[in-house]
Amino acid sequence: MMRTILTILFILVCIAITAIVLLQEGKSAGLGAISGVADSYWGKNKGRSMEGALIKFTKVLALLFFVLAAVLNISSIQ
Repeated sequence: MMRTILTILFILVCIAITAIVLLQEGKSAGLGAISGVADSYWGKNKGRSMEGALIKFTKVLALLFFVLAAVLNISSIQ
């Protein structure tokens, strides 16, 4: 029963992490940091914006993904 719940949770995390990654902006504007664009208001407050929240949520989902994958792998061995 617990394995079924973990598998369903794992599938939901996989779908969520895929959607969150697709919602994020590309990093193609990274060359702007060479000319000092990174010091703008947007660059300084990016952690408080929606993009910053998406990055934090992606990190949490990625950690949860690896933990669930490890737990499901260990439970399949036993």
